[in-house]
Amino acid sequence: QVQLVESGGGLVQAGGSLRLSCAASGSIFRIDDMGWYRQAPGKQRELVAAIKSGGSTNYADSVKGRFTISRDNAKNTAYLQMNSLKPEDTAVYYCNADVIVITPQVTGVVGYWGQGTRVTVSS
Repeated sequence: QVQLVESGGGLVQAGGSLRLSCAASGSIFRIDDMGWYRQAPGKQRELVAAIKSGGSTNYADSVKGRFTISRDNAKNTAYLQMNSLKPEDTAVYYCNADVIVITPQVTGVVGYWGQGTRVTVSS
């Protein structure tokens, strides 16, 4: 089993900053892609930013220049630095990881989700 635990959400005023963390633990051989998604009330979950194990990144157009995704492979942790936050960034943010698992029960790449962390940006 693999668990993803997000932290760092909260309430912030527009223009402020938050840093989200996603720590993976459990039966991990290696983690490939990691990503941050968000879901606002009444909307579909959308990709915010993603990072490959080698470090290449991609971002949603709406957050380019404001958000930065990074990871520490030694700690199996991903981060999302969010600056210049806007009210429209308000959502529950979820971490996703493609984990290479090697156990007697499962061998292969398995996708996992965290439980989500709420970000609220006030105007």
